[in-house]
Amino acid sequence: MDRNSFGTSNLSLIDRFGTWLSRRTIRRSIGSRSGLIVLEVGCGYSAKNLLAIQDRAIKMVGCDFNIDPEIKKLKEFEAIEQPFETALPMLKGRSFDVIMLISVLEHLSDPLETLAVCNRMLAPSGRLLINVPTWTGKYFLELAAFRLGLSSNGKIEMDDHKMYYGKRDLWPLLVRSGFIPSRIHLRYHKFGLNLFAVVDKS
Repeated sequence: MDRNSFGTSNLSLIDRFGTWLSRRTIRRSIGSRSGLIVLEVGCGYSAKNLLAIQDRAIKMVGCDFNIDPEIKKLKEFEAIEQPFETALPMLKGRSFDVIMLISVLEHLSDPLETLAVCNRMLAPSGRLLINVPTWTGKYFLELAAFRLGLSSNGKIEMDDHKMYYGKRDLWPLLVRSGFIPSRIHLRYHKFGLNLFAVVDKS
């Protein structure tokens, strides 16, 4: 996997639009909740998803390979600059109201284990937010990255993808990792190129 966080270099127009759509969906999925302790695995260099809900959080934990030094100065922000495989064990025993896996699961060799760890770390009323590329998205992402060169670091990102997801792919993983079927809500977004999951602990 590339050892630079997403957004370390300048983002293309397409990347900026995609991340804006994600932030809008995240805010809607948080709803009116406030006073939150939030974890984002794979927060990116600029931690834009976390900052988009900063007004709802009392504590934000961002995990990625490298994070903007200016963001690390925020008193409510805790940075864990480690690979995901080592970052999650460091958080053992901690509890979060919201955990975000935005464009992360597709890069993992063992997504089931990561989801199970997230389940254990969620507070009883916690919520897991997941964004993954779909099989339809695979075609367009690879076209943009390999042929048109429209995505920042697109070739590296696409070559690191280990899976694409439809509802039939993601739902069983969530159930096997301990989530209750009636608390799993999946919907396609970003014109069907991505699948977004809102999963409640209970």
